[in-house]
Amino acid sequence: MSMNQPGQHGRRPYPRPYLEPGANPTWIGRVQPGNYQAAPGNPSSLPPQGWATPPAPRAPRNRGTLPLLIVGSILALGSLLLVIPFLLGNTGIAGFVIGFLVSLIPLSVVLLTVRLIDRWEPEPPRLLWFAFTWGAAVSIAGTLLIQPLFALAAPTGSEEAFAYFMATVQAPIVEEFTKSLGLLVLILAARKYFDGPVDGVVFAFTIAAGFAFTENILYFGREIASSTDPGTDLVRIFILRGVMSPFAHAVFTGTTGLIMGFAARKWHPGYAVLAFFIGLLPAMFLHNRWNSMGQNFLVEYFVVQVPIFLIAAAGIIVLRVAEGKLTRQRLLEYARAGWFTPAEVEMLATSRGRRQALRWAASRGRGGQMKAFIKGATALAFTRQRILSGRDVPVHQHDELEHLRLIPALRAAVLQ
Repeated sequence: MSMNQPGQHGRRPYPRPYLEPGANPTWIGRVQPGNYQAAPGNPSSLPPQGWATPPAPRAPRNRGTLPLLIVGSILALGSLLLVIPFLLGNTGIAGFVIGFLVSLIPLSVVLLTVRLIDRWEPEPPRLLWFAFTWGAAVSIAGTLLIQPLFALAAPTGSEEAFAYFMATVQAPIVEEFTKSLGLLVLILAARKYFDGPVDGVVFAFTIAAGFAFTENILYFGREIASSTDPGTDLVRIFILRGVMSPFAHAVFTGTTGLIMGFAARKWHPGYAVLAFFIGLLPAMFLHNRWNSMGQNFLVEYFVVQVPIFLIAAAGIIVLRVAEGKLTRQRLLEYARAGWFTPAEVEMLATSRGRRQALRWAASRGRGGQMKAFIKGATALAFTRQRILSGRDVPVHQHDELEHLRLIPALRAAVLQ
């Protein structure tokens, strides 16, 4: 790296490139001076009111995740061959159908929450589908296969001691391992999309939603099949699992996803694997604490579990705010290079600006085009963040140029 030589007045040298003011607007995604580089300049001038431009070339379709999706589909289908007979054997056909339908309610709540968390920079639907099927099928099958090994080590003095061991030792260890294994696969095989704590939480919540969905089918269906008063017992267990704890698995696995998301900023497989094992510890602990609640369940629920959920919710809000600040800073750097006006940055990189822009565009029948413009600008900002992190820079610079070619056409589509 070249250095400025001290002048005759003895000024201290400083390294180039150097950070622009405000380059690190938040603690998420901090950029090291040695990795910083200016945004590419716009060869065209940008009139204040926007401009029309010939259609940009279509960006090449990314097939980087295709092998992952193929392998994931094979694993999911193979797992269903084990999971479905297990469910039917415990619930019967009627219990399975009713359990399936009732389980859709808490599933919808969790997935709607995932959608809210993921609105700022949405993950590819194909990867969210991979995460869901991993949780609903692969992790369940893995649990069923590993479970008997723990049963061999469980105390056999009494049925109560055996059940307590399986609930408080086996379940936290095996279930969190099999769920989080899906996160490890994603961070290693789709690292372009798994590059921060919000991504980790989104993927973890989605995997956990799938796992809880299948588990709820088992619990709800088994009440239908074995109870002498199935209606009353179904309502009781639905209140416990569907009303009081729809986010239990999400919070457990979410801690692993959060830690792995921070490790993803380092962009090194070794950090990802290390974060996987470290992240399992709080997930297993929280899972153990939940399953250990007994006679004082309601007291522990409101004194311990509810505060944990509120802390998790507050943490997600903090992450979202930080993500918004990072997006705004990166787009400001493109604005200085001539790609956006300052007003456009405020429109594209703030929640208020996006809401106003979408309302304005919808009134002109251009709502879909405005959503595409916002999505394209956000993808550009996060691509720049990957470049400034020093991770696979040539690959991301290619993506950056593709995004920049599309931006004028996306803007023109809104203004037509």
